[in-house]
Amino acid sequence: MGNSIVQYIFKDISFSKKEINFIESKLKKLKLEKGTTILKAGDEVNSQYYVYNGCLRTFFIDKSGKEHTLQFAINDWWISDYTAFFTVSEAKMHIETIQEATLYKISKKGMEELFEKIPQLETFFRKKMERAFASFQNRILASLAQSAKERYVSFISTYPNIEQTVKNYHIASYLGITTESLSRIRKEISNN
Repeated sequence: MGNSIVQYIFKDISFSKKEINFIESKLKKLKLEKGTTILKAGDEVNSQYYVYNGCLRTFFIDKSGKEHTLQFAINDWWISDYTAFFTVSEAKMHIETIQEATLYKISKKGMEELFEKIPQLETFFRKKMERAFASFQNRILASLAQSAKERYVSFISTYPNIEQTVKNYHIASYLGITTESLSRIRKEISNN
């Protein structure tokens, strides 16, 4: 791993050579095929993943066996089952690659060690979590107050260019609609 990956992940922070080596020692590179499950409901969650390239999705399977997509993660995003990660409980989510992906995995223990030695990383992750929290809150508000069409438009602005790589039923499941409704919304938009 060259210096560049640390600089790439933690943009806008400058590190000493020693700090770069220390950060690298906590990151584990994973190259995964499309369709690889990195987390299943019931698993212990003690890592989070940085998406260098590829696309993943986090989903929940309800009692009737229906999938609900909560999040997609694309280049330069972090992904995990954060409820389980922060509360030391079992995963409720599944996470799978929907494209071939290169990830960097960091354990909870590794993160704590980084925060202790390099305090500006704690600030970096706090700001990431604040943005993630705000975006989840906006997603909840959207699902309560927006029409399916408005949710779709918002989805496209959050994940530009993702439609070429994600199956229609994943997008429909993310929006809480049927694939037929998704097709109808797309048609409406293209006719405008």
